[in-house]
Amino acid sequence: MVKIISLFFLITSSLFGCNSKPGNHTHPHVNNNDSLQTVGPDHEFKYQLDKPDETFKLPEILQEISGLGIDDAGLFLYAVQDELGVVYKLSKADGEIVEKIKFHKDGDYEGIELIGEDVFIVKSTGTLYQVSNLGKTNQQLKKFNSFLSRENDVEGLAYDKKNNRLLLACKGIPATGESFEVVRYKKVIYGFDLNNNTLNPDPIYTIQLENIRKFLDDHRGLRAYEKLIEFFSVGKENLTFNPSAIAIHPISGDIFVTSSSGKVLIVLNTEGNVIHIEKLKKSVHVQPEGLVFDKFGNLYISNEGKGGKAKIHKFNYQK
Repeated sequence: MVKIISLFFLITSSLFGCNSKPGNHTHPHVNNNDSLQTVGPDHEFKYQLDKPDETFKLPEILQEISGLGIDDAGLFLYAVQDELGVVYKLSKADGEIVEKIKFHKDGDYEGIELIGEDVFIVKSTGTLYQVSNLGKTNQQLKKFNSFLSRENDVEGLAYDKKNNRLLLACKGIPATGESFEVVRYKKVIYGFDLNNNTLNPDPIYTIQLENIRKFLDDHRGLRAYEKLIEFFSVGKENLTFNPSAIAIHPISGDIFVTSSSGKVLIVLNTEGNVIHIEKLKKSVHVQPEGLVFDKFGNLYISNEGKGGKAKIHKFNYQK
């Protein structure tokens, strides 16, 4: 039965690829990352995401935790939730709230990153906030608007130290002005340049349905392969991978992107190629909305409560 399914997928994906080459859909806001292909099969995934090494149950106020960060020293976790303009400083030992710091009015805040003494927080509309001297008497707030809007639905924020930029992952449409035929097959990640505080109009990375299907066809030994095939099946009209969190691995530089819908993790290399896809176990990852690494490569994933307790799972880096 598996062989039949795989053969069907190979034939239909080939047909789909013939009629939907990335180069056929162009737009001035989309760069050549659309045509990137997958890489070799030798990537070693160093986490067991169905077996957390530690789990912290979070206080009720963080039931809708939507973003997760960590300070440079790796001493505390920081979180936001998608209703209140508050930063929550959390203990790495048990997830308890150490401090609550108001930074702005209530809103739909989706991601948080700490860079030195500054905290960056992104709203679903794409508005970016820079908070200096967080929690001190001289706390200051800067606001950066861009061409992004609610329709883009920014859900993930990551610090790209090597390139001195922030990555903003869009759950919604890639950009305004594109046809539905183009939009439905991809998701994009934009870059906010910290040198001049501007958002690049061209996506830094593009997650494209055709490349995902090619990767799956080339890597049939993946865990939960049949479920991944079903989720990204050729019969579906849209890319149902909707980025909910993003983080950059401190050792490899790979980009980890989760989708709460479908419970899937995709790993890209620095060129934007798909190098791994992981199906997340629903009983562990109820609603993965936050993603961060400490400097040793240990991974923290926060999950909204969905009627129960929100949790942060820690997964040790397996060297």
